[in-house]
Amino acid sequence: MNLNIRLIMNFKNIQISTDSKSEDIAPFALAVHELLGLPVTMRTLNNKGVRIEKGKILDTNYTGPVLEQVLKENKLIRKIPTNGKYTGIPVVVVPIRNKDGYGIAALGVVDMVGTVDLGFVFGDYPEVVKQVQECVRSRVAVP
Repeated sequence: MNLNIRLIMNFKNIQISTDSKSEDIAPFALAVHELLGLPVTMRTLNNKGVRIEKGKILDTNYTGPVLEQVLKENKLIRKIPTNGKYTGIPVVVVPIRNKDGYGIAALGVVDMVGTVDLGFVFGDYPEVVKQVQECVRSRVAVP
């Protein structure tokens, strides 16, 4: 007996426009959050958006000063906000542009590079490398 089983799946398109609402952009923002494992915020030009942390949408009516600045200036911005939910925490926010180059949405994440004191982390790097090389040399027998 030949059984033809056909699955009918209803896929919803994700389209982002200046008028997209938080429920429209949430799947995109969630995907970025899952990919990076970092807090994510996103909004469109004409509507507030979402704030996502630890796998959960915490706010569906969200905006922040850097999201708004990026929409106004249509350029990537890395900064430490002086107000809003992420006050004092480095963030990076990028515009999402339409085919004509206009910023229609803004997507932001906590800037992990900005939160790390690179001078402190890599300050002892030459000494660490030297120690590893000495350890390797001591294990290699010279003929």
